[in-house]
Amino acid sequence: MEKAKRFQVSLKVIWGSSIALAVMASIPKLFDADSTPGDLLINSSITLLFSLFIWYYNIYSLPKFSSQRTNKSLFNWKLLLSVVMGILLMVILVIAHQELFQVSKMDAPIMFELRGVLINLIVYMFLHLLFQNYQTQQMGVELERTKAVHLGAQYELLKQQVNPHFLFNSLNTLKSMVDMQDPQSSDFILKLSDFYRFTLESRKMDLIPLKEELQIIDSFVYLLKARFEDGFELIKEIDEKQYDCAIPPFSLQLLIENSIKHNVVSLDKPLRIKLYTENDFLVIENPIQLKRGIVSTGVGLNNINQRFLHLVNKEIEIDKTETHFKVKIPLIYDYHNN
Repeated sequence: MEKAKRFQVSLKVIWGSSIALAVMASIPKLFDADSTPGDLLINSSITLLFSLFIWYYNIYSLPKFSSQRTNKSLFNWKLLLSVVMGILLMVILVIAHQELFQVSKMDAPIMFELRGVLINLIVYMFLHLLFQNYQTQQMGVELERTKAVHLGAQYELLKQQVNPHFLFNSLNTLKSMVDMQDPQSSDFILKLSDFYRFTLESRKMDLIPLKEELQIIDSFVYLLKARFEDGFELIKEIDEKQYDCAIPPFSLQLLIENSIKHNVVSLDKPLRIKLYTENDFLVIENPIQLKRGIVSTGVGLNNINQRFLHLVNKEIEIDKTETHFKVKIPLIYDYHNN
């Protein structure tokens, strides 16, 4: 995972503001008739050195970035410590300049101390305003990263959802065919193999061309017809111009399984599912012939909807009447697999 970018202040800001404060501190001396160039140099150098120290001291005393807000009482203690350190430093700088330049007349020490406290407060408040803004940005980055990881994990789970009941039902169908010595048993095994080979290959794919999805649906339907015989039928009326569009893999399988789960499928009441394109949507439509005691949870449709939201920020459309149930899934024209 990418590390949080370290909080930094531009050298231009540090040195520029320090020089500006040094110049401003020397301006009053320009209007003092008794002032000499040496006085201007002393005032400006003390202010410059003090400002640089205060900048770097406060920068290195800042806490490292944390997703938790820094305790306000800690900031108060750091401000107090910074002021005390500033006062001590100003005393040291004044004494050092007196000894170094052998100055007999300087501004009263209290003036330097007041100037130092003022500079300290300005730098401290400005720096912590920048730091608070930095923390807010980093927390936003961390939140987005967490969301992305969560959505990625969610989507991987969605891609893995292949109804295990279908495998159990297929194996039961195969057992019955073998017991009856059905000559189509070999074809059934090959279709079942093709279907699950595709399932394994497609787990790593986010999107698949519609043409390939339809090919595997043919194997899927063959397996279903071996189980339901003439009680199940899939009618395809898809414009070949849209074969190169893409959809998430297993979308059609899940929709067909959803229809079979909730509706009666029998020789007396066959389930005829219609698959066709309508504008930029792929539509799967089935008559409503609900099974008794089956309560819809919406998990299957929500699964497909979440996959489309995750990949292309589009939602499926559901159209339900008293006699028919339609699900429209968006066809994706510009796509690539991650």
